[in-house]
Formats: sequence, structure tokens, C-alpha cells
Amino acid sequence: MAKVLLTGFEPFGGEPVNPSWQAVSLVGARRDDVAAVELPCAFEASLPALRAAVEEHRPSLVVCVGQAGGRLEVSLERVAINLIDARIPDNAGAQPVDVPVVPGAPAAYFTSLPVKACVAAIRAAGVPAAVSHTAGTYVCNQVFYGLRHHFSELRGGFVHVPFSPEQVAASGKPGASLGVDRVAVALEVLVDTALKTTEDLAVTGGAEH
Repeated sequence: MAKVLLTGFEPFGGEPVNPSWQAVSLVGARRDDVAAVELPCAFEASLPALRAAVEEHRPSLVVCVGQAGGRLEVSLERVAINLIDARIPDNAGAQPVDVPVVPGAPAAYFTSLPVKACVAAIRAAGVPAAVSHTAGTYVCNQVFYGLRHHFSELRGGFVHVPFSPEQVAASGKPGASLGVDRVAVALEVLVDTALKTTEDLAVTGGAEH
């Protein structure tokens, strides 16, 4: 059984690839202690797929990874909220608006990853990284919230990654990107840091907006 479960998403929103899964699969191929699982980008299917992966691999650490096009760096999410408000349909055609991830559950959960320590370690490895205070209201946030709600006994959290250079080139429009190989390096550093760090750094990670 793997010590760490890493999940990425299938492509969505018309993109031919998803760098979250590309990077996660790279890490899974390199490390015997990591199980890599691709999740569907669909509200109805994502959490059952996550549950099946946790039950199969019985990890002690779970890091879910998703694509956030337009972001400049690897973003470690701090908060998951109990809200789905889909700007675009998911891959099954569903587009819920203003509904909870889990009816009657708390408004939000915090990550149990040492996000500031992980950000510092990723930056030291030469990859841009930052703490983020919003995981959105799409399937990524749903998976993050579901992870913290249903598997509170596990250490875990969520990471967003930028578009890959290939995606930006294919769009024909300028934009921020980060190579999948560098994202994979960041994820490995994150895993190693989270496994050995139980208390986060007492440094600022706040934002003005």
C-alpha cells in the first residue's frame, strides 16, 4: 500500500490535456511510495472516485491536484468551502449553481498540510509557489472539501497548478504557464516536506485581496 496518494484530473473545459494529471503521473512513476490516480472532472463522479482510491491504497497522506489556468505558480490551497457554483459545465454536462458540497456540513475546512513550509521548500527548489486562499467553486474545491470532510483522519489538502506551456501555445494567446516537469518537482518536494513536517512555519502567507 502506498504511503501517499496523489490525484490529478482528466482534461476539462475543452483542453486536450490536464497538467495536474500529467505531473501526478510523473511523480507516481518515479516513486514507490506514491500512488497516482486520475479523477473525473464531474461533480457526481469525483468524490466516489476519490473514496475508491483512498480505500484501495490506504495512504497516510493525500494531495489532490488540479489545473488553475491563469495562475503564475504552484498554489497550495488553504481553505475548502461548502459551495458548488459552476461557471462552466463539468465533463458530464452538469452545472450546479449555489448548492453545498455536503448538505448540513460546516461552511469550510482548512487544509491539514503545512502549506507555508511546503511553499518555502518548493521555492528553494527553484519552482514558483504560493499560498492560496481560494480553491474556487468548481470540481477542484468539491474534491478538496470532500477530502477534508469524509477523510478527516488523514492528512491532506489541495494544490492548483498553472497551464502547461503546450496548452498556452495551442491556445495562440499569451499567458502564464509552468512546465509539467517543474510541477512534478514541486509535488515531490511538497510530499517530502509534508511527510516530515508536523508544524507549519510561523511566517506570513496572507493576502490583501
